[in-house]
Amino acid sequence: MGYADSTLAKLARSEAWRGMSGNTTKLKLAHVFGVACLLCITWVPGTGLTAVLGDETAASTESARFAKWLAALRQEAVEVEGVSAALADAALDGLELRPRVLELQNRQPEGTLTLEQYLVRVVPASRVERGRVLLSRHRELLEAIARKYHVQPRFMVALWGIESDYGSNMGSVPAVGSLATLAFAGRRSAYFRRELLELLKLLDDEQTDPDVAMGSWAGALGQCQFMPSNVRRYAIDWDGDGRRDIWRSTGDVLASTANFLSHLGWRDDQTWGRRVLLPAEFDERLAGREVQMRLGRWQALGVRRLNGQSLPKRKLWTTLLLPDGRDGRAFLVYEDFKVLLRWNNSIHFAVSVGHLSERLR
Repeated sequence: MGYADSTLAKLARSEAWRGMSGNTTKLKLAHVFGVACLLCITWVPGTGLTAVLGDETAASTESARFAKWLAALRQEAVEVEGVSAALADAALDGLELRPRVLELQNRQPEGTLTLEQYLVRVVPASRVERGRVLLSRHRELLEAIARKYHVQPRFMVALWGIESDYGSNMGSVPAVGSLATLAFAGRRSAYFRRELLELLKLLDDEQTDPDVAMGSWAGALGQCQFMPSNVRRYAIDWDGDGRRDIWRSTGDVLASTANFLSHLGWRDDQTWGRRVLLPAEFDERLAGREVQMRLGRWQALGVRRLNGQSLPKRKLWTTLLLPDGRDGRAFLVYEDFKVLLRWNNSIHFAVSVGHLSERLR
């Protein structure tokens, strides 16, 4: 029995309908049958609330769900994570979903640009020149940090440039709203929910007004664009002023970057990798992150440095990557490249950091 038939049968059996006159009953039955049919036409399972209720009502329903979700998160933040009730209220009261954040999550350049296009955008000549100036200006600071954390200065500066254009672009999106939206409705919602709780604890610890906590659309913070959990774990007060200021202190930014790389497994006796030349008959099945061979094996297969010379003779495990296919650039990458992927799991990102570091030499 369909929805309309079922509704009609129930109404026909009710006491109220049995007490009505014949004509009135027929008219009422006809009216109800028409409404029921209309519902059958306008509501189809799986089409979402908008098909039945319209955009405005669906949006209202979504807002109500978000408010209920926020209430549960606030309770967890206060009762389980130890966030003060005052901070939780200041951060979460009146919070609204940010649809633009979801749009940006679905339009990441790593998924829409070739590596060549990405490098043109992310490593322009202006960024290279600015990086060289800063590498020279902060040489003493960088070398002191390098001695403690065992990270080469050029990689600290390269990450600084890629992440925030040396501090000139740290993001202007309210971090609490971004993370709440991604935690509620985005991909990897469990991850962003954890980061939102970490942000609330960070704001509480630092006694920071939530309204001034700005970042990227994904909630990354400061000149080194750390997620909140990484700020709490790896940010460093290098200048000794009592604050881990990754927004304004160059020393704190660079030391925090080096500290994080060190914890991820960085080795300063290696490099990220190198661009290479492939022989004409190279077997492309050997390319990819799942294949590892010693440098000597690649040498035997005809792989050479970009200038045509032999590969280094160190017995390093390496992987060959062809981000744009056989006709694009080829790279042999080392263990430090994997560290860059732990920072940001994007081959485009990791290659761009390595590429900029080479240009800064």
